[in-house]
Amino acid sequence: MISRALVTASLLIAVSAAPADAAFTPGAAGAGDPFFPQAGNGGYEVRHYSLKLDYEPRNEQLAGDATITARATQDLSSFNLDLVGLKVSSVTVDGSSAAFARKGQELTITPSAGLRRNRDFTVRVIYAGHANYVLDPDKSKDGWIPTDDGAFVVNEPQGSPTWFPANDTPKDFATYDFAITVPEGKTALANGVLVSTTDNGATTTWRWREDRPMVTYLTTATNGVFELHTGAIAGVPEYNAVDPNTRRFGDKEPDPELAWSRLAVQPAALEFLINLYGPYPFDSVGAIVDWAPNVFYSLESQTKPNYWHVPSELTIVHELAHMWFGDAVVLERWPDMWLNEGFATWSEWAWTEHTTDTSAAEQFDALYAIPEDSSAGQDLWFPAPNDLADASELFHTPVYDRGAMTLQALREKVTDPVFFQIMRSWYAENRFSNVTTADFIALAERVSGQPLDQFFQAWLFEEGRPESW
Repeated sequence: MISRALVTASLLIAVSAAPADAAFTPGAAGAGDPFFPQAGNGGYEVRHYSLKLDYEPRNEQLAGDATITARATQDLSSFNLDLVGLKVSSVTVDGSSAAFARKGQELTITPSAGLRRNRDFTVRVIYAGHANYVLDPDKSKDGWIPTDDGAFVVNEPQGSPTWFPANDTPKDFATYDFAITVPEGKTALANGVLVSTTDNGATTTWRWREDRPMVTYLTTATNGVFELHTGAIAGVPEYNAVDPNTRRFGDKEPDPELAWSRLAVQPAALEFLINLYGPYPFDSVGAIVDWAPNVFYSLESQTKPNYWHVPSELTIVHELAHMWFGDAVVLERWPDMWLNEGFATWSEWAWTEHTTDTSAAEQFDALYAIPEDSSAGQDLWFPAPNDLADASELFHTPVYDRGAMTLQALREKVTDPVFFQIMRSWYAENRFSNVTTADFIALAERVSGQPLDQFFQAWLFEEGRPESW
């Protein structure tokens, strides 16, 4: 905690440099999400992150130099960033040394002068330490997860602060530059396009740039031994990286060729999704197939989904669908997770309908036939997809399968032409912005011209198998 004397001194300096009626106050220490109230911060919006990272996998040591350009949304006497575990050695704001304090994930920064509302400012944080991950409420790992040859870096919902200081809320979009230095022979992968590689002798620096808006949980800096292939699909650069040690989970022998054969579906899947939802949102596309047997999930990192082992075709379609729903159209609050996972799961059903004789309706019917009182029924029908008790339920079956069933039931209720117009409008009207379930309900009613409150109440908010809608 910064001393009252220091804060008072900062305020006096600020007042001397600003109009007398400027009231400088601290930014909020959290963004107030129902599931992660301390994640994110108030009082500013980030415009750009420039991240310089140096990783030594032999002892899992990470050194970071983060320069963050932001705009104050109030007259700030101090503000917070989220950072977990790593030791901060210095902080500057607009080039001047700033006081800082640590408590939990909060890095509280007090600049030498108050920051005026609607003005841009730059904060630089230099930090280092042992890289590690956090455990989510459902006991899964996210953040900087060390592997045998590097790190698998995936962040949903709260892992980004394990490797860079961040405004860690899905409500804050920014652009990014990455310069990641790793030992010679290793590859470092981040979002966006590859700008350059620099051979430093014993190390290599990989520079990536993401110019499209991105929220913190979608960042990646996965690194290790990879074979990297580049090309182009859908009019944008394609970057695919495969760990030569990757395999299907349970297999003893590596099978990178299987990974490459699975990734061959990406052009067709991307074309299908573009036709279904609208233009691809980003300026690059690709995949990272690692061997990270202690992770147990893949993630839709923006432009380059991370796969913890050789993915199935449907997993690839699922993660690519997230480029539209989850990455470009971003939930405002974590309890609305079905807007990500239900949409991506339904996209799997649509792909299966497109490529096989199994329709989405048949997949719906197979799930709907599961009785409530069975073990599978308890898993599927409880809780309701948009009535989760806490963050431990974010990645449970109802969010995925019952979320997808909600969309298929809506499709059958409003007819195909109206349903697909709803899906395309949802993307077109909300690209690079935040959304809620209430927003989707309102759009579905507007496009369909039907009252749908009872429908969505049954499918999203009431536990148990819906009997009528």
